[in-house]
Amino acid sequence: MRTMGGEQVEEAVAGAVALLRTAADRDWEAVRAARLEWSCRYTAEHIAGDLIAYAGQLAGRATEAYVPFEITLDGTDDGLDPADNEGVLHVIETTGALLAAAVRTTPPEVRAFHPYPFRSANREGFAAMGVAEVLLHTHDIAEGLGLAYEPPTGLCQDVLTRIFPHVQPGADPWRTLLWATGRGELPGRAPVTEWRWRNNLVIPAERLTLQGVTPAAAYDLAAGGDGGFAWVEGGPYQGTRDAASMLLKAYEAGVHRPEWGVFTLVRREDRRAVGGMGFHGAPDEDGRVEIGYDLVESARGHGYATEALRALSAWALARDEVTSVFATTEPDNTASQAVLTRAGFTRVCGEDTEDTPDTGQFAYELRG
Repeated sequence: MRTMGGEQVEEAVAGAVALLRTAADRDWEAVRAARLEWSCRYTAEHIAGDLIAYAGQLAGRATEAYVPFEITLDGTDDGLDPADNEGVLHVIETTGALLAAAVRTTPPEVRAFHPYPFRSANREGFAAMGVAEVLLHTHDIAEGLGLAYEPPTGLCQDVLTRIFPHVQPGADPWRTLLWATGRGELPGRAPVTEWRWRNNLVIPAERLTLQGVTPAAAYDLAAGGDGGFAWVEGGPYQGTRDAASMLLKAYEAGVHRPEWGVFTLVRREDRRAVGGMGFHGAPDEDGRVEIGYDLVESARGHGYATEALRALSAWALARDEVTSVFATTEPDNTASQAVLTRAGFTRVCGEDTEDTPDTGQFAYELRG
């Protein structure tokens, strides 16, 4: 699959700087950046500040808050003249290079603090956020200065499928991104007045991490790829690919809720993916949510499914909107039934019970 990394950060920065350099002789301080309350000059400085902040989060492995530093471009502390517009663009190039380097050198399992919405992001998330800041604020500055700006479609798609999983995709990724951030209109969609991007959720377990699958990863998994994960031999299993296809249907319909999606089970010891687990959708009106899972055959027999099921069920039951988690199995799938029992589920329906109608499956439930 196409990764989201340093190359995309560099591409976004290069395109932005090339355009803005054509207007470097203008007074950016006197011009408002599109719909923002900021001047074009301040907005350009903001781009540089975000890029260096994201690089600092990854490089410093910050987990509880932002690293307490900020960048200044005015030069007054050393008695220097403030940076001119060309100087600001040089700083954007430099901070972009620093973020690209930080993304390239950060291991994939590392997560650093970012508040929205699950208080952490991995290197792909920080790359996507950095690219989004560059694209969107270059648009703001360009509109203020009367410049035409159209970033590459691939970059817009990269951003949308990684940090806007809750936004229904559209025919034009750039217009969709502008609409999703309150900067434009889309036919048939209400104007956006408040928005946040959403990094993927990761739930820790003892030997595993359950890593939320983004639409970008789901597209690759459904098409026969690895989804950006390093799998143990024989993976991913078909059930994971089928779950990725279900995720995409919800995403393309605009009803995907990422926290109620699919998770890849990744071993801590070697960063290898061993299976998939996830929900069949958001909780229903009674607070019941269905869960499903599979493991690569070579990873079975080690208790991974039980461990992951306990962790994901506990996470779900801690949500106010959830009253119970349930799962169904075929009557002859004794291995899956054993996993559910070990994870604390109770059998509530099956062919030898008095429940009707008989679906031909066994149902298990875990209540909070």
